[in-house]
Formats: sequence, C-alpha cells, structure tokens
Amino acid sequence: MKVDSTRDRLLTAAEGLLLSADYDSVSVRAVCAAAKLNPAAVHYHFGSKEALVAAMLEDRLAPVWRDLLDDVDRRRRQGWVPAAADLVDAVLEPLAGLAADPVGCLRLHLLARVLLSGQRLHWQSPWFSLDPWVELLRDARPDLTREQAAHRWTLAFQLLLQVFGTPAAPAPRTPRIPAEAVRAFVVAGLDAP
Repeated sequence: MKVDSTRDRLLTAAEGLLLSADYDSVSVRAVCAAAKLNPAAVHYHFGSKEALVAAMLEDRLAPVWRDLLDDVDRRRRQGWVPAAADLVDAVLEPLAGLAADPVGCLRLHLLARVLLSGQRLHWQSPWFSLDPWVELLRDARPDLTREQAAHRWTLAFQLLLQVFGTPAAPAPRTPRIPAEAVRAFVVAGLDAP
C-alpha cells in the first residue's frame, strides 16, 4: 500500500475543497483539517494558500500539456518556426479535452476563477508563465516587439480562460462557443498586422 506524502495529501485535500467551494471560502485551516494534518502544514510545505493552489493546479494540469509543449520546444530548437495557428493549437486542443471531462472542467473553472481574479501565482513549470509563449510568437512574428507579443498572449489567454473556464458561472459548464470559432478568433488576434 502506497502512503501519500504530506504534500500529496495537502494537494488532494485542497483540490477536493476548491472544486466544490468558492476559492475565498476555503481556508488553509480547512485544507489542513481535510488532510488530517497539523494546521501549519500548508505554510510549512507551500508557504501560502496561493502557492498551494498554484502547486495543485500545476500538478494536475501540467501533464495535460507536457508532451505537446515539449514537442513544440524540441522542434523549435531544431529550427522549426511555428505559425500562430500552431501555437493556438498547442493550447486549445488540451483545453477542449479538459472541458469535455467533468473533473477537467472543474479544474479549468478553478484555474480561470483564480487567474482572472488577478491573483499572482508562482509557477514552477516555464509553460505556466508568459515568457516561452512570447518567444514562440516572436519566432512566428519577428515584427512584434516583446511587449506586443506579451499583450497579445495575455488577451488570448484571458479569452481562452473565459470560454473554457467559465469563471463568471456559478459552476463549470461546457463552452457555448464552438472551439473552431475560438481558434479562428485567437489565431487572428495573435497574427494580426
């Protein structure tokens, strides 16, 4: 029988609470109690509620993109220059898959609610930051400044989180806009003159 680490127990407890309640109503104390751990466990292992949530979301969502994004990075290092549509597909395909799965839909809803609330989360994976996306877009569109590429990706990610994470809805729901329409709109926004 595998014994979960304290970190895993905290991540599992946090996910269970956060997927069934409002972010602000879930306290560090509640997470520790659900994990049957000392009230200081979250602070000891993560430092804060925000760091715990970032770790939980990254732990659950990074594997969805890992292979696809590692392939994009590998191909780029071999000289491939992506088009804006290639970059959108690397983000959109996994989002559509998550939105079709009940647990994935809950995770997207939480991700959207937390990120679009303006909370600053600290990620370990470079793919959860804007920097690699900015560089990829600048490869596709060398005429864009770093700032322009960052603005375009920021707007694109906000739109994708709105559509697939439905943060304004009281509960997650399947997107009402077809993925093809979202794709066309985001590609046009990233690739506009």
